[in-house]
This record gives sequence, C-alpha cells and structure tokens, in this order.
Amino acid sequence: MAALSALAAAPSVALSGFKKRLLNKGFKVSAGEGRKHGHLKLKGVNVNILDVKVSGSDTDGGLAIFEQTSLSPKRGTPLHVHPDQDEVFYVIEGAYYFQVGDDKYNLKAGDSIFLPRKVPHAWTQVADRGKMIVVLQPAGKLEDFFVSLAGMDHDPTQEEVTKLFSANQMQVVGPPLKVD
Repeated sequence: MAALSALAAAPSVALSGFKKRLLNKGFKVSAGEGRKHGHLKLKGVNVNILDVKVSGSDTDGGLAIFEQTSLSPKRGTPLHVHPDQDEVFYVIEGAYYFQVGDDKYNLKAGDSIFLPRKVPHAWTQVADRGKMIVVLQPAGKLEDFFVSLAGMDHDPTQEEVTKLFSANQMQVVGPPLKVD
C-alpha cells in the first residue's frame, strides 16, 4: 500500500517542479545590450566588450551565453582549460584563430567551433574588429571572471591574470596564440 501511495504521489511531485518552471518568465535582451552588468569592458587578456545575454544565474548554473565585441587585433586568451565546461563559439563578424588541443583552426563570420571541457584551448582575434557569441555549458564561473576583469582599476599583470583564471575554474597552461 505504501508503495502504491509513493507511486501515486510521484507524478504530483514531478508536476509541481514542472509547474514551477512553467510559471517562470522568459526574457528578451535587445541588440547591443547586456542582460546583467551592462557592457563589461575587459582588461588584461584583451580589451574587448562583453555583454551577458543569458546569465548563469538565469539558468541555475546550467548555461551562460555572452556576446563579445572584439577590439583587440592580434590579442587573445592564453592557452587554458575549463575542467567542467564545454564552450561553443559562433563568429558573427571578423576572423579568429583557434587552438583546440593540438589542432588549429581559422574561423570567419558564420563559422562555429566546439571546445570540449578538459581540452586546452585558446583563441586570438585576427581581424581589426570582430564579434562572437560564446556559449558555456554548464555556466561555471566565467561570468564572474569577466566581471572581475572589468572591475579592475588597472591592466592586470600576468600573475594576476593567472590567479584570476584559477579563482574562476580555469587553468592557464600556455601562452596566447601568435598571429602574423
């Protein structure tokens, strides 16, 4: 009898969570805007502008989506690893050079690339200006990293960048990619 009661209650418990999700509202983020934090002006690694389109706080840590306007030709990230997050980049405009593991790729507008967790990767902006959508799943702490970089009152030293990467679930494992 107890087992039958538990089975009968299971759909209502599952449905109560489902109903709660149905009551949440979606949201729109207009072109040229960020949902949270305004335009984040990054320092150190590059001086790009980042807009949070979907925050990890919107998805209970399940997903984060950023739009990055790249203003740093021939600059990019150091070779690094996200131990727990996969990333997808979709190039909207400009051109970029990526390394994923030992493989290197040139990307232009319309191209996308998947960077699996635990695989060292880096990218460098090739064009004078560019724009990418960055999707991180699960969200992790990359948003916190960007907020911290933007909030600094100076360009961070390499040591500060390495510490900031580490504090936000990333590990620097090599230098940035060089482009001619």
